[in-house]
Amino acid sequence: MAVPTGQGEPEPMRTIRFKISRFKPGRIDPSRFETFVLAVNENMTVLDCLEQIRLVQDPTLVYRHSCHHSACGTCACIINGTERLACLTRVWALATTTVTLAPLRGFARIADLAVDMTGFYREIEAEWEVLRTAEPLAGAADSGGALRLENCIECGACVSVCPAVQAHPPFMGPAALAALHNQMQKTTAEQRPALLARAAVPHGEPMCERALACSRVCPTGVYPARHIADLRRLRLG
Repeated sequence: MAVPTGQGEPEPMRTIRFKISRFKPGRIDPSRFETFVLAVNENMTVLDCLEQIRLVQDPTLVYRHSCHHSACGTCACIINGTERLACLTRVWALATTTVTLAPLRGFARIADLAVDMTGFYREIEAEWEVLRTAEPLAGAADSGGALRLENCIECGACVSVCPAVQAHPPFMGPAALAALHNQMQKTTAEQRPALLARAAVPHGEPMCERALACSRVCPTGVYPARHIADLRRLRLG
């Protein structure tokens, strides 16, 4: 299939089926998959396709997004079984005619692909030096005092893929432990034992199953598993 571009050769297109997990409390409940068909060119990302589906086929489709260039982390979801950023994932690169989309695991579901990220920050303290002031959103004069982690874009992919999070919901989680370890490196020697003790609580570093999946899906190279391994070495002496 090809679509004229107005500049000579038609633009090649592929027909792709998008199977999207749908959920609306009290309306589409329990959740179910719904299929949408879309013509996709080689440059379109999964987020581009979600935008097209929402604009042309179903305006009730719910998903999270903001920056469109992998800086905010809000568009993370499970794409064909793997946690990815929808804005970075080119559909043709998936080498399939069916793309299945589901929300991240380990978070309360709001609707469709959108989840409540509140739990992500439960173990991260606002006074930690690994936090910085967030950039203002487009059209805003300032960030309203919002904070961001230094390297982590807070996409939640590492939490979703973590088997310990799924098996033991109290687990502190890879993102929080990585942030805690980074904070240890920014503090004085006198302050570090208290932080290490916080990491060593039963629902902290000891609960990690060393699956390394968190590092594999991290889109910004934070490598949470490496931070957790360092915490374990420090705890065991």
